[in-house]
Amino acid sequence: MKTAIVTIGDEILIGQIVDTNSSWMAQKMTLAGFEIEEKVAIGDDAQQIKNTIDDVFQRVDVILMTGGLGPTKDDITKKTLCDYFGTSLVFDDTVLENINNVITNITSLNELTRNQAYVPMDCTVIQNKVGTAPITWFDYKDKVLVSLPGVPYEMKYVMECEIIPRLKAKYETVSYVNKVLIVGGYTESALAIHLTDFENDLPEGFGLAYLPSLGLMKLRLFVKGEHRRPELDAQVKKLEDLLGEAILAEKDISIEKILGEHLFEKGLTLATAESCTGGNIAHLITSVAGSSRYFKGSIVSYANEVKVNMLNVSQQSLDQFGAVSETIVIEMAKGVQKALNVDCAIAVSGIAGPDGGTDEKPVGTVWICTMYKNKCLSRKYQLGKYRESNIMRATNIGMLQLLEIL
Repeated sequence: MKTAIVTIGDEILIGQIVDTNSSWMAQKMTLAGFEIEEKVAIGDDAQQIKNTIDDVFQRVDVILMTGGLGPTKDDITKKTLCDYFGTSLVFDDTVLENINNVITNITSLNELTRNQAYVPMDCTVIQNKVGTAPITWFDYKDKVLVSLPGVPYEMKYVMECEIIPRLKAKYETVSYVNKVLIVGGYTESALAIHLTDFENDLPEGFGLAYLPSLGLMKLRLFVKGEHRRPELDAQVKKLEDLLGEAILAEKDISIEKILGEHLFEKGLTLATAESCTGGNIAHLITSVAGSSRYFKGSIVSYANEVKVNMLNVSQQSLDQFGAVSETIVIEMAKGVQKALNVDCAIAVSGIAGPDGGTDEKPVGTVWICTMYKNKCLSRKYQLGKYRESNIMRATNIGMLQLLEIL
């Protein structure tokens, strides 16, 4: 079944917020066996919304629409859909009851929030268990339009729990089966070259997607139809033989979760000493639930005096080699390992940019040292010119480098 995703909101068009909803929805719908025909972003304009529905319904069976369902004046989607489908808003006591359940112990019910209990008369109302804006489902000439909230966690909850199951019950689809492998140590082109023969020999209907991120590569092997899972398993075994220890995980998880699982399984503790990454490594590690079981803390030693006073880095070493050097990151790693009494340490010092570089140490120069008890691994990396990507690449590489010596 052909599907379109329509996101509504002036804030998306002007770049005030990033539309992550449509990419997440497209991924989930594709895995469920629906074909994504197009994705459209439009503003908070009633006529544009109606014109878009007219246009898109010529090519698809299902429209998934997000945004414009809040309590403020610019949230016009619900009223516009009433105009489009020739119906009117009516007050729904069951929606009000759900709103009261959601906001209990959070805030008091005001008039604007109460007004969200008005819903189009001729639609199927689906309760939003994690928010105040109800979901509306319109059956229209053998087609379906679903209007969902734009708040990402609300949209994701209702898509997984309500919308995808209902769509699969209404339309006959063949879901994809897939396997994700997280791979380290390869660039995208190098990995593609290494897997050329494997890809050429894939059975009909199989696909291999390369999804690169900074310092990592995600491989997704997929085929349509649950009956082909044994074939999928056989192809995954071939990949395992080809890639060996370069495979960091066989599920779609982040590098910080991979590292956390290794540390927890081995009963090890970790701390970080960060200069150019400014605590970003610690931030990602602690974004994982349960990270307190293995992560002790971080010393963000952005200034040299912090390196000296808190990490016991030698002032003589700083004067002789500079902060961005192998000697300093080794001293930083050993210093935080001792200061926080941990088994493992990641230390990073570099020039993130856009300025601060020299001919000898240009922007993007980063030294990383990782410690596992008495084992020490230090490497120099030459990253890029852009500060944000340099910070993220150094963050990922630091975690990968620790995994390497673990």
